Amino acid sequence: MTTPIWNSNAVVIATKSLPLLLALLPFTVLAQQVQVSPAKTPAQAGIVDVTTLAPDIALDIRYAGTDNFTGRVVPGYEAPRCYLLQPAAQALARVQRGLRAQGYRLQVFDCYRPVHSVTSFVAWVHDAKDQIAKQRYYPNIDKSRLLDGYIAETSGHSRAATVDLGVLDCRSMPCTALDMGTGFDRFDVLAHTANPDISAVQKQNRQLLLDAMQAQGFANYPMEWWHYTFKPEPTPTTAYDFPVR
Repeated sequence: MTTPIWNSNAVVIATKSLPLLLALLPFTVLAQQVQVSPAKTPAQAGIVDVTTLAPDIALDIRYAGTDNFTGRVVPGYEAPRCYLLQPAAQALARVQRGLRAQGYRLQVFDCYRPVHSVTSFVAWVHDAKDQIAKQRYYPNIDKSRLLDGYIAETSGHSRAATVDLGVLDCRSMPCTALDMGTGFDRFDVLAHTANPDISAVQKQNRQLLLDAMQAQGFANYPMEWWHYTFKPEPTPTTAYDFPVR
């Protein structure tokens, strides 16, 4: 039997900008009941390891280690693996092939995220005393405001069609990460995909990723240059909660 949770992907936008509001509408699901699948393994959920389709994707799964905004290994992440539902995984593999032909490579920070991992993020936000990673990840915003568009109480990642990623430039060795203007999970207006205050090179790098992802059916979340969801989502009303291992 599945357990209902409520999808609150409706974003509380920390700006009154109408264009941004309109851009966020595809990510807003109001009053839609999402069921947690009873699947205990990726195979039971129809979820695949992306590296079986694109072995040259670079995995930098931050929540499986301590280099993330909590400063700790996140519950639910037992290994640095990238899982997605089959259609999303196949689309991401196509993105990788297209970029590789140009001398680039995807650098993946997060893919499927268990429901209980998301719950741990929300608990972390409410722990005002835990500020160990503030200077690197959210220096310009009070921790209590991170639920206002940056950390979701129910995440699209748990539906296994959302991915966080950047791009490596491999035209000369060793590969180096493209400068996107901020690091991954930098909770700041500078991380908004269309922020006008970043450099021309940074804009160009973000556009490279945006074009490659959109060409294969992924839509960007405008508050985070790294965040993309495959559309239409294969299981828009089903979340998953098996561990990443």
